[in-house]
Amino acid sequence: MKRTMDKEKPAFGGVSAVIITYNEEANIRRTLQKLHWCDEIVIVDSYSTDKTVAICREFNCTIFFKEFEGYGVQKRFAVSKASHNWVLCIDADEVLSNELVDEIMQISPADAVASNGFSFRMNLVFLGKEFKHGKESGRYFTRLFNKQKGGFTNDKVHEAIRVDGPVKKLNHIILHYSYSSLHQCLEKNNRYSTYSAEMAFSKGKDKSMLVILLGLPFNFFKYYFLERNMLNGVKGFYWSVFSSYYHFSKHVKLKELRQACRQHATISSTTLSKA
Repeated sequence: MKRTMDKEKPAFGGVSAVIITYNEEANIRRTLQKLHWCDEIVIVDSYSTDKTVAICREFNCTIFFKEFEGYGVQKRFAVSKASHNWVLCIDADEVLSNELVDEIMQISPADAVASNGFSFRMNLVFLGKEFKHGKESGRYFTRLFNKQKGGFTNDKVHEAIRVDGPVKKLNHIILHYSYSSLHQCLEKNNRYSTYSAEMAFSKGKDKSMLVILLGLPFNFFKYYFLERNMLNGVKGFYWSVFSSYYHFSKHVKLKELRQACRQHATISSTTLSKA
């Protein structure tokens, strides 16, 4: 599927869409279909074993391959491959609404000159349900920016785009099809909690067991009641449980890393004393 060359262009000129992928055949077509207005689509794939790359080729994407070293590193590499200064960087499970595409195309020349980035509201779609309540929906994320004025942090997980200068908020939304099954949710939580624990360990952070124990019920109360996920129905309950478990897993894994480090130090010290 080729993108038309005579399409209307946004006020800031050429735009490169940038996406990192790994086994995203269930999501990527839906995402790519909303990027017809972009001048190029850059894919950085971590050697997918499903049909992800074949689907990307249908959309004339420029594809690079790179071993995954963390989300921040991977996305910084992807942005470096973009031909245009203006970059739309979204995840493979994020889909621009038609209204948002129209809004981007209608950005005025004055706003294009005055802004170094644009942020969009994002609504979570969890197990097929779009959340209209809760902290995970309605938040703004910078997704379109001038790469001469900003870029991604190097964080292994929970990376973010930092822009030097004004970032304008747009009105319409991106849909984040984050989890399509409970199995995927558990798998992703396990992977993300491991990355987060490793990041915390590298920064010398720690949590007491009391904080870990109290954190589990507190986080559920926060997600379900304070952040109003109870208004998202039974899926909101599931989300609150899994989100609380994520924090618990992260801190327990951090404890495990610190214990392993102490054991290694003890063994090394004993070995040296016997030498």
